[in-house]
Amino acid sequence: MSPVYDCTTEEGRAEGVARAVDAVRAGQIVVLPTDTVYGVGADAFSAEAVASLLAAKGRGREMPPPVLVPSVRTVDGLATDVPAWARDLIREFWPGPLTLVFKAQSSLMWDLGETNGTVALRMPQDDIALAVLTEVGPMAVTSANLTGQPPATTVTAAAAQLGASVSVYLDGGPTTSTEVSTILDCTGDEFVVLRAGAVTVEQIRAVLEPPEGASDAPEDEDGEAIELPADPTVESPLPGDTHER
Repeated sequence: MSPVYDCTTEEGRAEGVARAVDAVRAGQIVVLPTDTVYGVGADAFSAEAVASLLAAKGRGREMPPPVLVPSVRTVDGLATDVPAWARDLIREFWPGPLTLVFKAQSSLMWDLGETNGTVALRMPQDDIALAVLTEVGPMAVTSANLTGQPPATTVTAAAAQLGASVSVYLDGGPTTSTEVSTILDCTGDEFVVLRAGAVTVEQIRAVLEPPEGASDAPEDEDGEAIELPADPTVESPLPGDTHER
């Protein structure tokens, strides 16, 4: 059985984070709590580690994992053509349960799978996850469960599904939320909801729409007004989207 570190105590957290950092740097995969459900992750820049992550989940390259980042500053190093309105959402909801899909920087030396030139980014609001991310940088992270099974809200549930395929388990206690993150496609002129989650469409529209009576509409990076979706329905996912981010 892979080691489980109790991160609910200061001493256990320090040891667990250190062991998880060592494991990620060694190309291994780890389970860690997030602000939604437990995640299983690996170094985003290690193709071998990402392949191990997908194998542990029982899924193929057609379902690439999203990337968790330690800070907002990381976004421009990983994504390009980030709309001004998407930055408004980042300021409002990060760290938090909102995953944003952007066009990926073409110069990145990584292999997350069949991404179609995009990358899904999120900054979690969890001290344990951020402690690991701050040390190792961007991680490919997806829900800590076998594909098709319910997401894990405890480390015990994650271990029951993933077992010895994971090198280190960080136990932060039961997650405070059972909701997954909301996923938005931000690669076009307006957002498209790929998956409904913890951040509602109403909350998103409240950020992007001007107050009643105001004349200024949200604009893109060229200063052109953007048209928000009139209907908050969930659209079909991008090719390769997993609905497990």
